[in-house]
Amino acid sequence: MPNHLAGETSPYLLQHQNNPVDWRPWGPEALELARRDQRPIFLSIGYSACHWCHVMEHESFEDERIAALVNERFVAIKVDREERPDLDQIYMNATQMLTGHGGWPMSVFLTPDLKPFYAGTYFPPTSRGGMPGFDQVLVAVHEAWTRRRDEVERMSAELADELRRAGRAAGGGGQLSAELFEHAVNQLARAFDHAWGGFGRAPKFPHPMDLQLLLRFWNRTGHPHSLEMVRTTLDRMAAGGIYDHLGGGFARYSVDARWLVPHFEKMLYDNALLAATYVEAYQATGDENYARVARETIEYVLRDMTDAEGGFYSTEDADSEGEEGKFYVWTPEEIEAVLGEAAGATFGRVYDVTDAGNFEGRNILNLPKTIAQAARIMGRDENELAAELAVSRQKLFDARQQRIRPGKDDKIIVAWNGLMIDALARAAAALGEPRYATAAGAAADFIHDRMQRPDGRLLHTYRRGQAKLDAYLDDYAALANGLVSLYEATFDPRRLVEAARLLDIVLAHFADRAGGGFFFTADDHEQLIARNKDATDNSTPSASALAATALVRLGKLSGEAKYLEAAEAALVAAAGLLEQAPTAMGQTFLALDYYLGPTYELALVGDAGHAETEAARRELGRRYIPHKVVAGRLDGAAGDPPPLLTALLSGKTADSGGGPTLYVCQGYTCQEPARGLSAIRAQLDSLTRR
Repeated sequence: MPNHLAGETSPYLLQHQNNPVDWRPWGPEALELARRDQRPIFLSIGYSACHWCHVMEHESFEDERIAALVNERFVAIKVDREERPDLDQIYMNATQMLTGHGGWPMSVFLTPDLKPFYAGTYFPPTSRGGMPGFDQVLVAVHEAWTRRRDEVERMSAELADELRRAGRAAGGGGQLSAELFEHAVNQLARAFDHAWGGFGRAPKFPHPMDLQLLLRFWNRTGHPHSLEMVRTTLDRMAAGGIYDHLGGGFARYSVDARWLVPHFEKMLYDNALLAATYVEAYQATGDENYARVARETIEYVLRDMTDAEGGFYSTEDADSEGEEGKFYVWTPEEIEAVLGEAAGATFGRVYDVTDAGNFEGRNILNLPKTIAQAARIMGRDENELAAELAVSRQKLFDARQQRIRPGKDDKIIVAWNGLMIDALARAAAALGEPRYATAAGAAADFIHDRMQRPDGRLLHTYRRGQAKLDAYLDDYAALANGLVSLYEATFDPRRLVEAARLLDIVLAHFADRAGGGFFFTADDHEQLIARNKDATDNSTPSASALAATALVRLGKLSGEAKYLEAAEAALVAAAGLLEQAPTAMGQTFLALDYYLGPTYELALVGDAGHAETEAARRELGRRYIPHKVVAGRLDGAAGDPPPLLTALLSGKTADSGGGPTLYVCQGYTCQEPARGLSAIRAQLDSLTRR
């Protein structure tokens, strides 16, 4: 018989609906049961693409003996961390405090009043390799609760106090200055892997916000090593197995230092952030390889991760047919069967396919050498080899499409969609791809139409016709930031109006008026044991930093003091962390880059149908001018500029012939207008390092 998860929408929760463990979703019914029976809560937090979550489910949660122990002695609650990041933050902090490490599946034992007292991550079903068995853990926790309850409650109360203090910490305040950038870059340089790119040792994560910070530092200073760190990392990742050479897109991280063996799950947020980073690298360097990787990554999302109604799905699993990575790996025989002997041998030589394999006897496609280097070694013409390989990749992709795909988590999360809207909008402008802006607009419209409460407040998640759960700070901030980018790419006034509306909600319901910055949950959210500030980056940008980014961008566009003042307060509140932990503050540094400037306010006016006006828009998009904001008044375009842009656009006129005119301003003091495409290009040249 299904347990209490059968009515949920989360794919992760539904994966557990037939476990013999009597799982319940987090909610009033389960929490009241724990209080009434005075049973501790066993809280298990994971997500659908989590490999070790699947392992623990199969080993322990499907085991009748272990399930009986859980059901008799605990109230078992299963949480999808992607649906409830507020719970995940609190109890991950507790797990790290109790054990010194964290991860998923997260296994936390709570008192009936929700205070944690024991925690871990994955436990094997019985003891092995020095790890306690989950059966032993259950017995020991039950014994502690029944025999030493006073001690457990005292310790859990102390831990809850510490969680509240940690959750409210936002950085301690301090001075904002450009010197903070140099300190952060020096820290990143110390952690940089000169051979393979990236930061630190295995497992290795992409760190897109830090790469964008390095690009901005290079743009500020001309510091060559900053650009070198970015290029080495992006080149190595795009050549490694972490990148899907057939279908595009990136896996979540690499288990080794050289980006070869990925943890095969693909997350929407990684691909959004990395697509945006490759777009910026293309703008900064003109390297067409970065444009190619950005396009292929976006095409993966549009092809495999986009709902028919316009929103973007969350994740693809690492496993298919019960094996990690099976969908992605190859043998020489499989490749030869598709390509034939000669083309198969060539492909295998270039993409590191051998009889021995590089992953459990099979092969993860990767490029140990560039195609240009391979052509020289093989005595082939580079263009001819590249054309052959492109045909081979398409044939292998088509063959792979016949395989059983990994599981897909098809819920739609506002925050991650906001990141993707931002990436699509920036790519549309930089790469001259209007359909990317169309896809971003469709996602924005979907959220507006299907993921709001009647009062206009956002709902966090949607699946199969049902939107639910009040949205968090990252939902509002990421979407608002994406909408600002979408406005800059399209000049559609609706996008800026909606961004302002969302940020007004942030100021009304999430701001910490006493300490500065923002809480992750709204002031009318469910009361939990702590109210956190999401001040540091993890795999996704800090929600507070995203809010500051969106606020400063909207403030610079509109000139409205309330947005700039709120951004400044958030940055000042985080200043201590910018100094103490700069490598965890990449998104905050991106906001600080906008705030410190010099920020250029660019106003383009002209006839929307004029060829030179469209060419001028493309020039604005392809240039790397990271601390700029862009507004437009194009005659013949749909919709008038919103009142928010009155300060920037007032008095700006175009040539009588309808050609483009660009105004470059700082603090709404403008230089002489550049009239005509040639003058605009020259003006933009003066703002661009490359």
